[in-house]
Amino acid sequence: MNAAVIFGLLLALMLTGMPISISLGLTVLTFLFTMTQVPLESVALKLFTGIEKFEIMAIPFFIVAGNFLTHGGVARRMIHFASSMVGHWYGGLGLAGVLACALFAAVSGSSPATVVAIGAILLPAMTKAGFPNKFGAGVITTSGALGILIPPSICMVMYSVATNTSVGALFMAGVIPGIALAGVLGGVTWWRAKSNDYPRQPKASFGERVKAFRDSAWGLFLIVLIMGGIYTGIFTPTEAAAMSAVYAFVVAVFVYKDMSLKDVPKVLLNSANMSAMLLYIITNAVLFSFIMTSENIPQALSEWMLGHGLGMVAFLLAVNVILLLAGNFMEPSSIVLIFAPILFPVAVKLGIDPVHFGIIMVVNMEVGMCHPPVGLNLYVASGITKMGITELTVAVWPWLLSMLGFLIVVTYWPALTIWLPKTLGMM
Repeated sequence: MNAAVIFGLLLALMLTGMPISISLGLTVLTFLFTMTQVPLESVALKLFTGIEKFEIMAIPFFIVAGNFLTHGGVARRMIHFASSMVGHWYGGLGLAGVLACALFAAVSGSSPATVVAIGAILLPAMTKAGFPNKFGAGVITTSGALGILIPPSICMVMYSVATNTSVGALFMAGVIPGIALAGVLGGVTWWRAKSNDYPRQPKASFGERVKAFRDSAWGLFLIVLIMGGIYTGIFTPTEAAAMSAVYAFVVAVFVYKDMSLKDVPKVLLNSANMSAMLLYIITNAVLFSFIMTSENIPQALSEWMLGHGLGMVAFLLAVNVILLLAGNFMEPSSIVLIFAPILFPVAVKLGIDPVHFGIIMVVNMEVGMCHPPVGLNLYVASGITKMGITELTVAVWPWLLSMLGFLIVVTYWPALTIWLPKTLGMM
């Protein structure tokens, strides 16, 4: 009964168009004052202790790094390097877009940032080269979603905060699925381009490729810095985030010189705005999770599922359906913070690995970012391409279907996810 009231109230508030963070906060306060005996002192304490986690500091640092890289010429050089490598294949510029998104995802941690950084440069170039607008929009909208699967990922940090799972293990678990999904999206791009005989670029010489690599090396080295530092134990994921923010600032301002020092305050202010929004959502989600636990809702759900003989296969199918439905009207951070504390205890009881479950959630978020009506990447791509959401939805469907197929593979083949962190001794 209490669960129905909590979710009914939350859904009603969100349907009024109220921001999710405020909907969460109002739901919690209404429930606290009218339906429960939880002392308000413990709630106030939970507000502070809930976000008093070292891992949360990684979020603003990755946002700062992503903003410096987006405005600092790194994306342009990555696109040039990617097109020199694969531009001569069918749909060359589209394939370069997938590769550039994968590379940029490995330094930014954010899907919308990846769509903006790569799409703003690549889409006009694709249109100029003779590709249809829909093809370019489909490639960038879906490939941009790699931003939250290929580490570092802000979404993974959120999951870690909600479930106390190792961020380092999650980052390593995202590497192979991230590369595999980039390959799947690249395959769809190549097949569509070959079927429609889209233009190809002249093959770049070895010297041109070396020059393009040298130009983009400062940006590419950030991948080595973050992943190498975490794997070798030189620094934690949070320290890696701080390092990446400083490194991105130095590269953008002093190495590539595409930004001047007077642009820095604007980038920092944008980052602060985005960080404040995410931290506000986290704070309210922590309270929401606290209410859920105090009312024994996750425990009751797991007992109900186990009592009805719902096994691992059926549970994971139900999780995918719930998360995909949630993706219709919520953005990834909110979905992870609301649903992870509810579904995670059930997953653990059924013997599902916490790291594997985290990657399943992240891949669901990726699909959710690309499908209507509230796919965040659709809105970002719409702003760049000047296409309507309906038109964009039609444009992305071949890639979206392949992502759904990939989601099924990730869900029921845990080895794809947990082999690398286990091999590296992180699990």
